[in-house]
Amino acid sequence: MAVQLNGLWLPNHSIAGDFLQRRSAPPPTALAAASPLSSPATIQIVGGKTPGWYGNGNSSSGDLSDVYGGEDYWLDLDTDLYHWTKSLRPVQWYPGHIAKTEKELKEQLKLMDVVIEVRDARIPMSTSHPQMDSWLGNRRRILVLNREDMISAEDRNAWATYFSRQGTKVIFSNGQLGMGTLKLCRLAKALATGVNIKRRAKGLLPRPVRAGIVGYPNVGKSSLINRLLKRRMCPAAPRPGVTRELKWVRFGKDLELLDSPGIIPMRITDQSAAIKLAICDDIGERSYDVTDVAAILVQMLSKLPAVGKKAIYNRYKIDIDGHCGKTFVQKLALQLFNGDTNQAAFRVLMDFRKGKFGWVSLERPPR
Repeated sequence: MAVQLNGLWLPNHSIAGDFLQRRSAPPPTALAAASPLSSPATIQIVGGKTPGWYGNGNSSSGDLSDVYGGEDYWLDLDTDLYHWTKSLRPVQWYPGHIAKTEKELKEQLKLMDVVIEVRDARIPMSTSHPQMDSWLGNRRRILVLNREDMISAEDRNAWATYFSRQGTKVIFSNGQLGMGTLKLCRLAKALATGVNIKRRAKGLLPRPVRAGIVGYPNVGKSSLINRLLKRRMCPAAPRPGVTRELKWVRFGKDLELLDSPGIIPMRITDQSAAIKLAICDDIGERSYDVTDVAAILVQMLSKLPAVGKKAIYNRYKIDIDGHCGKTFVQKLALQLFNGDTNQAAFRVLMDFRKGKFGWVSLERPPR
């Protein structure tokens, strides 16, 4: 049986196999279900030996099974995360401006030639909106995995391979430094060349390509536009909910970009994904208990081969008792923050977000 300690579940791995047999498979993402595009996928694959989820960084990206680290390992981790979140208060966040944005965005989609969906490279599946596929229909789309600098080379190669096999055009970017933005601009124009060919055939003058940028809150949509334009045209800050209205901006004479507020489901049914959103700061802080989220992060990091208990101890000089994250946060609070667990939890979360444990992805491609 799973044992509950300080509000978090510590699963007994002897029941993991039985649980996994009963657990339904995760739903496919919107992009994975999309029809393959006519032209070959554009993929940025970065080499190197930076450690990631997959161990020492020497694995090949040619076969997804080589970089998964073993199916049993990933299933065990998914099982653990399911148990850890089961007893917690559900994470839900749906501010009023999102409902208005969603309605307006559906209308603007009719005007778009290309849709650029931005996701967090650390959690590409958790930042995939479950309704995106139905909203976009057959429109051409480009997937941008932003914050590529926050994951390892092995992580990038694994996701590039996965999306290539789905027929999805993917670009890895760093919105803060502008990496990948020009490539994104060229690809958006290339995918929409047929628009003006049809207009000329009808005797109409050519017009700029219209590309809409959509995605979850705080995944870097506005930062990408600002880097592309080389000036601050759209408000951007490292927190969810900064952009609150749709805004068209012009890039040169032949491209128009629509910046949109982050959109998120009204109700998040997958609480494992919700916790990852909280860890990566892709959801409002008021939606979750920071101590619970930090405790789960500690438990996840302690199980990752690229991090582990040793790296956590080296940073804080505190042992993790049986992977119990909440006990660890309490110890950290007593040692550094006069018993304030909220401050201790924020320290752990900020250390992860700043890469103090190394750059690692919190998800792996589904099989």
